[in-house]
Amino acid sequence: MKKLFKAAALSAAMIAATSANAADYVIDTKGAHAFVQFKIQHLGYSWLLGRFNTFEGEFSYDAKKPEDAKINVVIQTASVDSNHAERDKHLRGKDFLNVSKYPTATFTSTRFIPADDNNGTLEGEFTLHGVTKKISFPVKKIGEGSDPWGGYRAGFEGSTTLKMADYGMTYNLGPASADVQIDLYIEGIRK
Repeated sequence: MKKLFKAAALSAAMIAATSANAADYVIDTKGAHAFVQFKIQHLGYSWLLGRFNTFEGEFSYDAKKPEDAKINVVIQTASVDSNHAERDKHLRGKDFLNVSKYPTATFTSTRFIPADDNNGTLEGEFTLHGVTKKISFPVKKIGEGSDPWGGYRAGFEGSTTLKMADYGMTYNLGPASADVQIDLYIEGIRK
């Protein structure tokens, strides 16, 4: 009986461990299936688009318990890419990202509020340029399921708008360029 109890306890522990890990994902940056992009007006006449090429992160998600979802993302600010070398040099400098002093930007969620099966609001702390602010933004689940390589994936998108001055970046680009839109396209591979 003792052996049977130990075997049952071991099986239960293995199932619990599998269930606990089943909702943990690593963001697929190696396969370039995730993106952190930005969009800002240029003098009010057009849009400047760019992205951060180097970032990493993890998230947890279970469709049966979406309220327990969480994410952590670390962005290497020097990887800013607006498709123009001189502009990128300026963006990396002291007027904007100051990457030598602030090499990373981070987002750590504190809460997810589901609205329905595919949508909700993500709350958390965003640190940029040495300043941490609480932010929230809508998130949409794109989908989840098995991939062709024997893994399991889940993907989400979200967008938020930030005031650059709130993060200590006060270089005057004109009133139309005070805000920057950040778009996240996150695809994760279940661990």
